[in-house]
Amino acid sequence: MELQALLITFREVLEALLIIGIITTYLKKTNHGKFTKFVWLGAGLAVIASVGVAMLFQVVFTGFAAMGSEMYLKIGIMLVSSVLLTQMVFWMAKHSRDLKGNMEGKMKHFISTGNIVGMVIHSFLVVLREGVETVFFFAAITGGDIGAAMQGWGAITGVVIGCVVAYFFFKGTMRISLKSFFKVTGAFIILISAGLLVQAISMMQDIGLIGSVIPHLYDLTWLLPEHPIDYAHFLRDTGTAPLLSGDVGIFLKALFGYSSMPSIEEVISYIGYFVAIYFLTAPKRESVKAKEEVKGGVKDLSPQAK
Repeated sequence: MELQALLITFREVLEALLIIGIITTYLKKTNHGKFTKFVWLGAGLAVIASVGVAMLFQVVFTGFAAMGSEMYLKIGIMLVSSVLLTQMVFWMAKHSRDLKGNMEGKMKHFISTGNIVGMVIHSFLVVLREGVETVFFFAAITGGDIGAAMQGWGAITGVVIGCVVAYFFFKGTMRISLKSFFKVTGAFIILISAGLLVQAISMMQDIGLIGSVIPHLYDLTWLLPEHPIDYAHFLRDTGTAPLLSGDVGIFLKALFGYSSMPSIEEVISYIGYFVAIYFLTAPKRESVKAKEEVKGGVKDLSPQAK
């Protein structure tokens, strides 16, 4: 859970700070530094609002638990979080290249029209979006105990690292390719998202919400049990200890949704998720390749090439 929280908060905090940093840097470069306080005001209000959303979410979850329906809420949270995580990766991949121009264009419009309220609201919504997403993700990885995730070392470390990276990036002392950075972190986010999807399917099968054609497609308990309890049971029943510890299984389950005895539906969903991601990104790769070929053809036909 802690590593998931670290990666999620690091990415969310960095995204928010990058956008806020782009806005404030533009304002200072155009001699409109006096407006930066309004940008930070919107960001600060968004942080407070995000905490409020987390508290409200916790109250709602407690209410579902009192009615004995918390399992259904957990499943819903996992499915929604899986969709949001996937959308987050695709959104940043699409907008990372023109993010700076878009933000500067909006600020230019707010300044020219004297729309201070719009400036505050814009920065508020930018940060609130990341905050609400974080609340959902924390609820998904902790089973509804958002407070535990917020107080853990993973979330705190993720916030600190995100702030430090953003600071050095805007100071010009850190030379990193944002496109490459978001590709790497996006890959881990996609793995977490796939794990949440599979865990949601497993929970639906456990409570009988959906059935299974093959409940246990294979059994890897002898190699890597899913939990220390499974490790102990396997040792008791066979007299032989599994090759790897159940603690490793817990880590992989929490981070990537590992299961030592998955149903066929879990396996198909897991593989299908990555197949869908591939096909969603394949047209973009072909488009980029086509553009490069066109550029190469134009270059070959230029007078210099002749």
